[in-house]
Amino acid sequence: MNIIKEDKNLAKNKFHAKTVHEVLQELNSKIEGLSKGEANARIVKYGLNEISEKKESSQIIIFLKQFKSFMVYILAIAAAISFFFERMIDVYVIIGVVAVNAVVGYFQESKAEKAIRALKEMIVQRAKVYRDGELVQIPAKYIVPGDMILVEEGDRIPADARLIEINNFRTVESSLTGEPYAVDKIIKPLPEKTSFIDQKNMIWLGTFAAAGHGRAIVTAGGDNTIIGKLATTIENIEQRKSHFQARIDVMAKQMAFLAVVGALIIFIVGYFIRKMLLKDVFIFTIASLVAGIPEGLPSILAIVLAIGAYRMAKRNAIIRNRYSTETLAVVDVIITDKTGTLTKNKITVQEIALPGQSEIYVTGAGYEPKGEFYQDKKQIVPLENKHLNKFLHIISFCNNSRLIRKENHETEYEIFGEPTEAAMIVAAEKAGIKKEAILEKEKRIDEMPFNPQLKYRASLSVLTEKNGEREIYVVGAPESAIKHSRFILKNGRKTRLTKKDAIEIERKIDNLTRKAMRVLGVAYKETHSGMNELHEKDTFELIFTGLVGMSDPPREEVKEAIGRATEAGIRVIMATGDHKNTAVAIAKEIGLIKQEHENEKLVALTGAELAEMNERDFEKAVKNVSVFARLDPVMKLKIAKILQREGHVVAMTGDGVNDAPALKQADIGIAMGKIGTDVARESSEIVLADDNFASIINAIEEGRTVFINTRRTSFFLVTTGFAEHATIIATMLLNLPLPLLPAQILWLNIVGGGVTDLALSTEQVHEYRLKEKPRKKDENILNKDVLPPIILMTLVMMILTIAVFNFYLKIDETKARTAAFAVISFTQIFNMVNMRSLRESLFKVGFFGNKYVTWAFLVSTFLLLVVIYIPFLQNVFEFGYLSYFELFALFLISFSIIPTVEIYKIFRRRRRARLIGS
Repeated sequence: MNIIKEDKNLAKNKFHAKTVHEVLQELNSKIEGLSKGEANARIVKYGLNEISEKKESSQIIIFLKQFKSFMVYILAIAAAISFFFERMIDVYVIIGVVAVNAVVGYFQESKAEKAIRALKEMIVQRAKVYRDGELVQIPAKYIVPGDMILVEEGDRIPADARLIEINNFRTVESSLTGEPYAVDKIIKPLPEKTSFIDQKNMIWLGTFAAAGHGRAIVTAGGDNTIIGKLATTIENIEQRKSHFQARIDVMAKQMAFLAVVGALIIFIVGYFIRKMLLKDVFIFTIASLVAGIPEGLPSILAIVLAIGAYRMAKRNAIIRNRYSTETLAVVDVIITDKTGTLTKNKITVQEIALPGQSEIYVTGAGYEPKGEFYQDKKQIVPLENKHLNKFLHIISFCNNSRLIRKENHETEYEIFGEPTEAAMIVAAEKAGIKKEAILEKEKRIDEMPFNPQLKYRASLSVLTEKNGEREIYVVGAPESAIKHSRFILKNGRKTRLTKKDAIEIERKIDNLTRKAMRVLGVAYKETHSGMNELHEKDTFELIFTGLVGMSDPPREEVKEAIGRATEAGIRVIMATGDHKNTAVAIAKEIGLIKQEHENEKLVALTGAELAEMNERDFEKAVKNVSVFARLDPVMKLKIAKILQREGHVVAMTGDGVNDAPALKQADIGIAMGKIGTDVARESSEIVLADDNFASIINAIEEGRTVFINTRRTSFFLVTTGFAEHATIIATMLLNLPLPLLPAQILWLNIVGGGVTDLALSTEQVHEYRLKEKPRKKDENILNKDVLPPIILMTLVMMILTIAVFNFYLKIDETKARTAAFAVISFTQIFNMVNMRSLRESLFKVGFFGNKYVTWAFLVSTFLLLVVIYIPFLQNVFEFGYLSYFELFALFLISFSIIPTVEIYKIFRRRRRARLIGS
């Protein structure tokens, strides 16, 4: 415990707010690093630089936990009763169903442990450390606070550390922030309240160096790093029973209650009113009880979920947890990342501003070098505009990125290098300027890498076809390009840069930044032929050439998807690590917030602004604001918790390590399949194969279909059970013989019901589900809304069965039971057709619209003929003879349940229309 306590004390020291000297003093270290002896002592004090992992649960315990369900308890009782009465087929069916569900649940149980293992894999194996004044390479697990480390381009950071020396040092922190841009690092102290994502003088475990090199002093390792704390947070988030499991438990209790009540009534009427022998009434009661307990329900529901998962996969949502397919139906809030989900995650040049010319717009998105150039609403040929030609030439040459077409793909490309540089390569290629062709005629002699202090990069080139003429190209922050320029290129002519020109350039910069674009300035100058080295002093007296505006554009389908979500009653919240202005601009473009909002504080807040709020104001902000920027993992998690506390069902998207806690906390965690980290995927229930927000809305639509099919199949089972019990009780009260024998009841439920229920689980949605608001999360599958149709169908099935039974009873009791069995079987089959839609008319849905229902209709009818007419089965189930004409007449009589339910649907639709109208 002392080790953790002391290390936590280091974490409270806010090293980002201290000078280098103060940091060295605080950590009792020095520039030349620790001695080997001191390092070993600190390993004892602080522990190894490793992320600890809780002891994994016993595999046997995980498996046994799968049987902790009310539905399993009910089925176990049914199996025991069936075993006692030697109904072994029932026993085998129940054991098989329970075993399959337990195995599936077992393989889904260890998600959290996998997430921690994925985090551990982010720790590098070896690191460069100064020990006793010498640079050595050691296993990264032996790094301790106070160690001096060296990080160079391409290295993965081995621990959290405070920078003390840098040289053009930049890191990519997308695993923590979700943003693809390289971060320019600094050394100077920052304010104490600076969020870790803005602490540019710190480097973090699991991120990597994109350019330059830096020396840093380790401030935290293992569990006390940002990554380590995320691992602890993930472990401490309690695994909750899914929404679907909770609703199924409630439905199991409802069905068990109905089965027990029905069986008790049958026993009371049979024993006390009909005076049946105790043995006979007891056997019949138990048969009714077993028939009333839907042992096939778990397997049917598993099929419903599997079909839903399959349909979602076809729409790019891969289901990792089967129960999440139904939970999507009650989602009413989506917290989504911006980069890669709402946007393409591909920086694209969209606008070019050249002095003296109107803006030039570039079409096409992503890295495919296809697009057009437009100026004054007319398409132009870029190479015919000498000024534009020169501009594109510069941004292509002064660039270290490469564009490569993927193998066996005509239109898919990948980039190597910094994304903004790659975007400029793509823009040049859209105009027909290929970097390879430039390098055949022009050679790079020297270059200055991007420098965070100078804020630009520069290249010195020699034009091999022009007697060795040399030019210096500069690309960087627009203010730096202007500051170093004395001249300006206007329509291909070099003139002196005036104050008026500078004001006009500033106006264009402002115009581009208002559109949330990243803006770079471009300049060049000719130099003497003997120049072979490039220095800062050589980058003055430049000719300012123009501005390039680029951004990560929204996906085309996102705006429509946001509209569909709104129509479906789902609130969408953007939670991003990007800057506020960029987040607001994208939110306006996709319709998440209205364009006319002028006060950004009313529609967007940063993590720093949220941190300043008290609990009440924070809750109010979460309730009213739809855009949150510069968020750290703790803030994302807090937003999700508050929404859940207010009764919302939250779906959370994410791709980075920083998203993992919120993904696990959310009711539905949705990870990105392409750009997502292993940690994010292991913390989620759903993975988007295309990283597209629109796929989430499609998945929610399928989730609502899963719920309807769950209700549809459960509704069917309950109606059948109700009708059987009601028929038996009614005949007992009417002092008639029993219309069905125990074996016949079991056939109806296991054979007849199993086939029809299975077919119903495949039904497609008939209504546009996204026009409706999400269901309340506590709404039961079987609720008061289904009572009227259940009562109606039960009465029709009961009346028809008793009427036919009573008619044939005058002829022969066995034949009467056969006729009653046929009627209840046929009405059950027709009821399957009715259940295809609980609202829409069959004439609209189509009698043969579902091939599986059609086949179930034919198979069920065939099985009915088999059990009635095959002599062996006829004797086993004690059936009498019915002529084909009689059977056809019973078929027509049973058909009456369809027009009856159609009339009910008409009244229900009219009533619903009146309620909506009022």
